[in-house]
Amino acid sequence: MLNRLSHTQLLRYAGLFTWAVVGIPLIILAWNFQAEGEAEGPAPGPVLALSYLAFGVIYWLVTRSLGMRKPRPTDIVLLGLLTLSAIAVSYLTGTGIAAVLMMTIAGVIPWLVPLKVGVMWLVLQHVALVPVFTRLEGFTLELAIMQALLYVGYSSFAMVIGLVAKQQAQAREEQRRLNAELRATRALLAESSRMSERVRISRELHDLLGHHLTALSLNLEVAGHLTEGKAQEHVRQSHTLAKLLLTDVREAVSEMRQEGSVDLSGAIRTLADGVPALDIRLDVPEPLNVEDPECAHVALRCAQEIITNAVRHPGASTLWLSVSREGNQMRIQARDDGAGTDNLSPGNGLGGMRERLAHCGGRMDIITGRGKGFALDIRLPLEKPA
Repeated sequence: MLNRLSHTQLLRYAGLFTWAVVGIPLIILAWNFQAEGEAEGPAPGPVLALSYLAFGVIYWLVTRSLGMRKPRPTDIVLLGLLTLSAIAVSYLTGTGIAAVLMMTIAGVIPWLVPLKVGVMWLVLQHVALVPVFTRLEGFTLELAIMQALLYVGYSSFAMVIGLVAKQQAQAREEQRRLNAELRATRALLAESSRMSERVRISRELHDLLGHHLTALSLNLEVAGHLTEGKAQEHVRQSHTLAKLLLTDVREAVSEMRQEGSVDLSGAIRTLADGVPALDIRLDVPEPLNVEDPECAHVALRCAQEIITNAVRHPGASTLWLSVSREGNQMRIQARDDGAGTDNLSPGNGLGGMRERLAHCGGRMDIITGRGKGFALDIRLPLEKPA
């Protein structure tokens, strides 16, 4: 059963199990306080129950889509509330139970904040436990600091486990994205091969069969003038059949050439399906036929680079991608909800797109700005420039 769970699911359920187990000593502690009528010290009560339940609910929410999308500001807020609820449990019980809960927090920190910020977060949340430890019997300030450092070590191990799980999940998603690109390229190559084969067959039919039928028709016409009587009638019928057959061959060749186009919609949808971490809102007509295989290849590479950039853009979780035909050109419009920038410095990806488009007579407009996301407007002629 565990083999069917992903890294994030295992991490999530392990944290929830730890939270549930921590509830057992809390119940016992609350029962003892109530039975002994303890008046001194922090007495557990509704606030403790609320803090404990809040930890479980927040942990469930913050890990609900762990690894399936990029962290959002709300996730940072939830992480802060998660830490506060754990600290509240320790303050209200006067114990170090929060250190156990903080180990579960350490496992999800790498998924929500950068590594340097995560290390600082890990240390600071344990610093807040030092006053709790000083209230324990026989604990001096020095012992309380050493106890907190001990729990920092345990939590650091949990944090490394979370970091490894994140790296493995990212590697798996990258492999899935590359496989999707490979499948899309293979589909495009299959369409291009089919188109090339149809063109080759039509050319052979036109050049060989058409040539021989034309020669046969001319010879039968001459034979019709040289014969008489019943033989002449049969020759004329044969001449008529030869001309009909030549017409049928020409029509078949024309149809094969007209149908010799690449359907690009399937390849683009394959690309989009291979990126689960990004919500891609795709608008592609079916079929999306492109007569020139080179233009189809350029369009597919542009769509591939658009998706790759959206995955890498900071803060981007949704990509709107529209591909359509407008007359004798194809238009690709893309927009994500990332952070955007005022100082754009195109890298190899955008540079490669410009070069491919320029070779086919196309152009690309970039629209971006801080807080406005990143958008592209691409126009690609479907006929090569003369």
